[in-house]
Amino acid sequence: MTEQQSGFPRRDAEGRIRALGDLLGVSLAGWLIGVLALVLFDWAFASFGAGDFGRANGWLAVILPAWLFWEDFRAWEFGAARVGAAVVAGVVAVVAGLLVAGVAAGLPGLLSGALAAAAFTVAYAVVWFPGVRWLARRTG
Repeated sequence: MTEQQSGFPRRDAEGRIRALGDLLGVSLAGWLIGVLALVLFDWAFASFGAGDFGRANGWLAVILPAWLFWEDFRAWEFGAARVGAAVVAGVVAVVAGLLVAGVAAGLPGLLSGALAAAAFTVAYAVVWFPGVRWLARRTG
């Protein structure tokens, strides 16, 4: 029997996130923190006359979720399962983000990028979590 780590997100003994809900919750919380930080910085720069508000790149909101995904990736043993799942999830997430950014092209960069980063975050988590587990079972 393996010992489990306490805290949130819940992780197994190897440090892998145990539930898709935990992965989605923490990654979306990281996205929200990123958006709030971007709004704060963009507002501060706009108030100093360094540009118009809303012109920041909202895609930067994906930094904290990407860090979480990287940590979960590292928790899996080296092999085809984690690399394959990460590549597929990354491609799906980028395409989803670009599609949302395209639909929201008329909005300010901060908003359209933030929406694209949210789509990226959800798509990556939804593909990565079951994908890596399925591939790990298939490859041993």
